[in-house]
Amino acid sequence: MAALIYHLFSSSSLSSLGLYHVICSTRNHLKSPRDYVAKPYHPLSFSSSQRFKYLQLYLLILCLLIAFAHQTLISSDSDPLLRGRTPVHRFTSLQSAAVVFLFFLLSVSLLLSETTSLLPFPPDLFFGVASGIFFLQYSVSSGAAFVQISDLQAKCDSVSARISALSSILCLVLACQPRLFVADVGLGASLCLQGLWELQTGLSLYVDAFIPEGCHKLLDVVSGVEGSTKCDLEDSKLRAVAILDLVFVIHVLFVVVMVMVTYACVTKTVGVRRFGPYEALPTAVAAADSNHIQMKAMTGTQA
Repeated sequence: MAALIYHLFSSSSLSSLGLYHVICSTRNHLKSPRDYVAKPYHPLSFSSSQRFKYLQLYLLILCLLIAFAHQTLISSDSDPLLRGRTPVHRFTSLQSAAVVFLFFLLSVSLLLSETTSLLPFPPDLFFGVASGIFFLQYSVSSGAAFVQISDLQAKCDSVSARISALSSILCLVLACQPRLFVADVGLGASLCLQGLWELQTGLSLYVDAFIPEGCHKLLDVVSGVEGSTKCDLEDSKLRAVAILDLVFVIHVLFVVVMVMVTYACVTKTVGVRRFGPYEALPTAVAAADSNHIQMKAMTGTQA
């Protein structure tokens, strides 16, 4: 139950963070396409109080502290259902805790950069460091998938690793091209996708109604430790992996639709400002008409 609650907590945190980033990035781009630059953080625009202006950063730091504490605590517990038993489980959990702690340091640095002048943190440096941390998360998730004896959990960890790799690539692109709106929105969408996959992972591994047919929960007979989910037959394993692939595609489609709906709603609220090479034509035509009227007036006066 504790593992399921942690997955739900991670899912809600990542999904809300990604959706907020997509909304703010779209809003800034529609307001001023020419001056648009990707930002690592968007303060709350409707709050005039300095305390609530950075509310999201405070909540993000709190969530990362909770995740770090969770990963550190579970590293002290033995997991007999993992290859290599206790040492491997301890090392993989500590690796995950280290990655979460790096994200915590990055968030604190961003908060200090936004609120004080003690630590000026340019956006390109932020995205470059975030790219490295996301790549480290990809490496840790890939390693965790390799040592799992649960077929479904290994599949879930490998998909999560690929999403982290995508986030790393997008952060690297933004570090080099901060004006690329597509990459900025894609980063927010990847966070939403990671949040949805965290939810799917918790449901597929710990909720009986979502466990694929032919698979069951693992239980260590000696220690009585509840583990993840395993499929006994090879056909059941292949079927379960195919179902997870299908569910992942559905999650991707949902995120794409969510981004399109968000863009449409923000466009309707803010409006669209288009800049093109023919924007000055109406002004020029109006000036020509004004000169023509003045010439006719002067001609009439002379007559």
